[in-house]
Amino acid sequence: MKFLKSKGLLMLMLLCGSLWCNAALALTVEQAKQQGLVGETLSGYLAPVKQGAQTQALVTRINQAREQQYRQLAENNQVSTGDVAKLAGQKLVQRAGKGEYVRGINGQWLQK
Repeated sequence: MKFLKSKGLLMLMLLCGSLWCNAALALTVEQAKQQGLVGETLSGYLAPVKQGAQTQALVTRINQAREQQYRQLAENNQVSTGDVAKLAGQKLVQRAGKGEYVRGINGQWLQK
């Protein structure tokens, strides 16, 4: 759990996850967020706000990449993948931009 308290490693985790996952699709992810198609969740994974084949494909690609990053960070720091994902989820929800959707602890979508 020492890892979870380290600001430096947390920043690295968020940068690695965000930059690597979204590098090729950054514009697409941002557009999807701005259009209210997808939102961040406390689980650390992107989820569709509105259903559609393109939206689901984007969510699947991003979440697979995030899972890979979370797993690698967890192994490197001897913590569970779930702990890494939850920590990332909290930060991603906090950092969501104005007008973007986030899923609250009650499971409902909220627009920031």
